Amino acid sequence: MTRATAVRAVLAVAVLLASVFITLTMSPRLGLDLQGGTRIVLQARDTATVEADRETTDRTLEVLRQRIDSLGVSEPTLTRSGEDRIIVELPDVQDPRQAAEVIGRTAQLTFHAVEGEGTDQPEEKTPAPESTADPESTTDPAPDTDPAPDPDRLTLPDEQGRLLALGEPRLSGAGVEDATAAFDPQGGAGWTVSLEFRKGAGQDWKKLTGEAACHPAGDDRRRVAIVLDEKVISSPQVDPSVGCRAGLPSGATQITGSFSADEARDLALLIKGGALPVPVEIVEQRTVGPTLGAAAIDASAQAALIGAAATALFITVVYRLFGALAAVALGAYGLISYAALVALGVTLTLPGLAGFVLAIGMAVDANVLVFERAREECADRPTRSLRSALTTGFRKAWSAVADSNATTLIAAGLLFFLGSGPVKGFGVTLAIGVVASMFSALVIARALTESAANSRFVSDYRGVNGIGRPGAVRTWLVRKDPKLFRRSARWLVVSAALVVVAVAGIVVRGVDLGVEFTGGRLVEYSTSRPVDVETARDSIAAAGFGDAEVTTAGDGDLSVRTGKLDNDGEHALRAALAEEGGETTKVRDELIGPSLGDELRRNALIALGVAVAVQLAYLAVRFRWTFAVASVVAMVHDVILVVGAFAWLGRPVDGIFLAALLTVIGYSVNDSVVVFDRVRELWGANRRTPLDTIARRAVLQTVPRTVNTGMGALFILAALAVLGGDSLADFALALLIGIVVGTWSSVFTAVPGALALERSAKAPPPPAPGKGKGTPRGKARAARRDPLDNGARV
Repeated sequence: MTRATAVRAVLAVAVLLASVFITLTMSPRLGLDLQGGTRIVLQARDTATVEADRETTDRTLEVLRQRIDSLGVSEPTLTRSGEDRIIVELPDVQDPRQAAEVIGRTAQLTFHAVEGEGTDQPEEKTPAPESTADPESTTDPAPDTDPAPDPDRLTLPDEQGRLLALGEPRLSGAGVEDATAAFDPQGGAGWTVSLEFRKGAGQDWKKLTGEAACHPAGDDRRRVAIVLDEKVISSPQVDPSVGCRAGLPSGATQITGSFSADEARDLALLIKGGALPVPVEIVEQRTVGPTLGAAAIDASAQAALIGAAATALFITVVYRLFGALAAVALGAYGLISYAALVALGVTLTLPGLAGFVLAIGMAVDANVLVFERAREECADRPTRSLRSALTTGFRKAWSAVADSNATTLIAAGLLFFLGSGPVKGFGVTLAIGVVASMFSALVIARALTESAANSRFVSDYRGVNGIGRPGAVRTWLVRKDPKLFRRSARWLVVSAALVVVAVAGIVVRGVDLGVEFTGGRLVEYSTSRPVDVETARDSIAAAGFGDAEVTTAGDGDLSVRTGKLDNDGEHALRAALAEEGGETTKVRDELIGPSLGDELRRNALIALGVAVAVQLAYLAVRFRWTFAVASVVAMVHDVILVVGAFAWLGRPVDGIFLAALLTVIGYSVNDSVVVFDRVRELWGANRRTPLDTIARRAVLQTVPRTVNTGMGALFILAALAVLGGDSLADFALALLIGIVVGTWSSVFTAVPGALALERSAKAPPPPAPGKGKGTPRGKARAARRDPLDNGARV
């Protein structure tokens, strides 16, 4: 065993032991569909200046969504109920009371000048009795000498309880750009909240502190009061070193106030999230059961296990011993990914878990790339050692693995930082999967396969190791040598025709948006006899409401959330429940808005658009602009075809479909990157060969990888679609269509598109491998040296 292999083995063991420890000692956070959670109903209230109507309630909902994201609660559900109510459902919250308190605060932050010591507010005067004086008397009544109170001026107690007279608000929370909680051990202030002001607000802060500095030290008027929801949370004196009218120019300040860690963090997220447009009041808080039944969860789990086992068996059959070692590495990938999700507190939902299992099937991609490269090395030089071929396979596959995963990480990062709600959660899960996949393939699988390659038995018997002989698919393709791109334009015509058919489905049939996008109706029932939630689901599904979401609510009530539902449909629902529960009483009936509202959808589209643009730039730098444009065109082609297929099939487009579509986008880009990486390599080594010939060779050489990776994912998806029940059928269907379409487009849309663009491009072919710009010839030769060659010559 070489030193590098030993280092990889030690690193792999350390990470696996840490993952086992996390898995055994920490519990996962389960979503509303698996475990249920807490439902909080908020009532929006009018203010003197703002009415709590539909528009302001929607804006309040989006502010609440940001707060909940900052609280660390993943996969919440927020919907508007009626005109002025908001329903918040939180999965697996450790302290529902604390979460409700933070969510319900208005968080109006203002900064005031202190005008001096305050006095108690005068009590409201009792009206004077009616006068009995002579009506003809000319004596004027005593004038009311009390001035009218100024609504912009407050008298509030400071941190020590002493009353302060405050001036009008000079600055609001809207001027704060960022707020962070930090511990200050050196200054002795304990937990503090640091504020950074926007540019204009920074000038206002400088002016406010400059005016306060004109008063002598110790004077109350030298203080600045920071008020949150009409409560002074900090009122510091301006430092004596600050001159009159000079002010604090830093554009930042620090709030101190004997905060605990939780109080400081809550205050920071309230300030950063912004104030609610209207105040809200908690009118109801109760627990709700899971939206999926135990039978559906068990069926999905069994389907996932069967699919993962089928994938492991397939990869073992194709690559023999090395395939079995790769399957072990995939198991390690699953353990590491799960431990990372648990450690980071990611909320696990059923679609998320299905996507996690699917990622196991797709994580085989890096191993397949390496093994196919090693097979090529063994076929080109049959006399070379197995260890040498394997090491060269890892080296040559590195660029494709790095570029495909880099584009995925770019998308994951932008979805996390620019998206919100489920889109942000998807970005976290995607990033964890990519990093764990690369670790399992390049560290664990490499340590296992290199150790096996050192065995004489494995090296001598090429049929055992799985890479000593070319695969059946490659052999067949080499023998047939199809001329795929002799007339490449015809493939573009076929792709364009498929897009036209998909668009026709979207226009003619329309897209059936789910309740997350359109809103619907929430009805709660109380039954005279207890009804098991599984029985209630079956009864409602038999009545024609298969897409309805049924949960328990409170003490035995049943909550039904469905799409557009008229009164006749509601009567049918009640009758279906009455058959099992006897007398059924409706205790709540409300129209609800979409949980994926306009702002969340807009943020998701912005995040996706920026991710595509950055991927385009990355691919243009790493490859060529023609390859980048062709990859993005193929990705858009895939998205349109998947949406069009669901339109023609009449299947709902909901949150689960959104997760599947984002997965398809990542798969499509990965496929195109692998093909174009091989085109770049072959074209650089054969600069005078026509590009269509180069493209044909590249596609034929990467087809085995594409087929084997696709089959690894298809086994899992087929099991989820057939055995996973209705809860995952649409998820699996969308991904089945997406993988088939993505495989097609990476070959017959991206490559012909790049060929068409290259005909009009003036750029020269890429440099040969190892002869890039500024690479000395000696270094190029060293890079191509056999890994087991020590350089000695006789």
